[in-house]
Order: sequence, then C-alpha cells, then structure tokens
Amino acid sequence: MVIRPVPSRRHAIADDLRHQISTGHLKAGVRLPSEAQLATRYTVSTPTLRSALALLQGEGLVEKIHGKGNFVRRPLRRITYLGGVAEPTTWTTFSAPLRVTTRTTNIEATSPLTTLLNVPLCSPLTEVLHIAHEGTTPHSLARIYAPRDLAPADPSAATPSPEQIAVRSADHRPPLVEVQERLSARLPTQEEATVLRISTSLAVLSLTRVATEATGRVVEAALLVLPGDRTEALFITRLNAEERTPNA
Repeated sequence: MVIRPVPSRRHAIADDLRHQISTGHLKAGVRLPSEAQLATRYTVSTPTLRSALALLQGEGLVEKIHGKGNFVRRPLRRITYLGGVAEPTTWTTFSAPLRVTTRTTNIEATSPLTTLLNVPLCSPLTEVLHIAHEGTTPHSLARIYAPRDLAPADPSAATPSPEQIAVRSADHRPPLVEVQERLSARLPTQEEATVLRISTSLAVLSLTRVATEATGRVVEAALLVLPGDRTEALFITRLNAEERTPNA
C-alpha cells in the first residue's frame, strides 16, 4: 500500500487558489478577499494564510500591492538575459519590448561604488536608473554607473531601452578589453521589493557587470535586478571546428 503524504495547510490553500486561477474562476486583475476573510474561509491563522499566498506570489500568480491587497496577476512576459563571452556588448535583452523610464543623476562615488569602479571617494559619476514596465507593472530594475567624463551628455533623451543606452555609452568610451559579469540569486532589499512591487520572499536574479578598457580603467558598472518569477539567463559558448572535433 502506498501512503501519500498529506499536504500542509498552506500548500492545500495554495493548491485551491491556484486551481481557481487556472480554471478562470479567479480572473486576472481580480482582487482576492482580504487576508482575514481568506483565513476565516480556510479556518487557518493569518500567518498560515500569508504563507500560502507567498507561494503563489513566488510563482507570479498573485501580486500583493501595499495598501490595496492581493490581486490575481496577469500573465507575465518573460525576461531573458543574454550574457557571457558570446555576447560581450549586450548586457541585457528583453524577450518583448517593454516601456522603460529613465532617470539620470550626477553623484559622487561612495562605498561600495568606489570598489566597484576602482575610483577614489567622491569621484564624479553619472548614475542612470532604468525601471522597465509592462503596462503599469514594474518589470525590472537597473542602475548603470560611469565616470562622468565617459557618460553621454543626456542618456535619457530618445533612449527607450537599456540596449540603446549601452550603444550610446560605447560612443563616449575607449574600446573594451574585458567585461566581467557576476550572477547570483538572492532575496530583494526592501527598496527593490517596493520599486518592483514584489514580495521580499521572492528571489531575484542579481547581475553585476563591470566593463574595463585597455589601461585597466573601469568605464561602466551595471547593477541589474530581475524578479525570479519571470527571468531566465542564457549563456552561449561558441566552439570552433577544432574544438568540436573529437580526438581520433
């Protein structure tokens, strides 16, 4: 006889709500009953109910908007990051066009930017902040830093995407000899979760890209935060014919 494990209450609640969403009983954009009402309906404590909702938030099925409640999320566009040695000049590519808002600020280097860009404290930098949106929903967050003498005069003008920022920045800097990309999964900071309107329990894909020219000077550093419920990373290594041929 096979004994099947009994699902926990939070998983049972998540399964029920997931089924209602997948069958269309709960439609995209609909506000769920309050957490207190759902806890009463499922006869569980509020922490257990919130734990169940966190599972659905992590899957991208439910979105919690501060001060408004929990909503059934519309299907999310996937973000594909193309990186690695095969694509050294493209630091991010979206799988579908998104609306990008850009804000440019002149700042002075503080820690940890001094370490990241290898510049003295208070060095003049330009910060370009990108927030990508699908409709009104934030989709990704990126900050690009460059020494002020290498930054475009007005990166935000007629620049609808991060890719075009990268192209325009290339016109103002020496040729690159090295691009380092560090990729990790982590929980978002409270600020990142607020900007992206995600739960602090939803993992994000965190990318740090540092571009260096021939003298060893760091000419650009990019910090990219992508919510884990809609992101994948693709790295391609192209082998030459000699490497593809097995030894006889």
